[in-house]
Amino acid sequence: MDENAKPVRVMDSADVDERAEIGAGTTVWHLAQIREEARLGRDCIIGRGAYVGPGVRLGDNVKLQNYALAYEPAVLGDGVFLGPAAVLTNDTYPRAVTPEGRLKTGEDWEAVGVVIGDGAAVGARAVCVAPVTIGRWALVAAGAVVVHDVPDFALVAGVPARRIGWVGRAGVRLEAKDDGRFVCPQTGVEYVEADGRLAEAQA
Repeated sequence: MDENAKPVRVMDSADVDERAEIGAGTTVWHLAQIREEARLGRDCIIGRGAYVGPGVRLGDNVKLQNYALAYEPAVLGDGVFLGPAAVLTNDTYPRAVTPEGRLKTGEDWEAVGVVIGDGAAVGARAVCVAPVTIGRWALVAAGAVVVHDVPDFALVAGVPARRIGWVGRAGVRLEAKDDGRFVCPQTGVEYVEADGRLAEAQA
């Protein structure tokens, strides 16, 4: 079957702006809201009550679980997972009003975004405080508050989030080997750490 021929499924109670772009095979569940100029890739799943802000970019095969909130100008790579009620913020100095007490409008602040690399996952009720970048295949534990960039393959947890280990593409915590390498107990793939970074070992 032609990938581009897959139907888009939008539940009746979802609110999808006509200016949003929805990729083939994507499903938008009940009460979700997709704002203007948002762009969703192919085969995404947008859970009940989830929110995708104006101009937000989602790659292919992205999953936003129920009530996950991706505020503009977030950019999510292919295969990204946002757990239930996870939040990507966009306001460095949040206030409802100006110092003079006037209700803020869009001209009174500048949105900053969260960028999430391919394959990364953000656990339930975690908060990523913009501007931060979550590296490829990283894993943010449930309830964590991310205030600093997260390297590729890093496992971070806590408030504020700190690296507590490494994970592979399968999301399983890597095990250290005697030769200084790390191995995924599920896939057997090996990784090499250098200068606080992790990369897949060359075959």
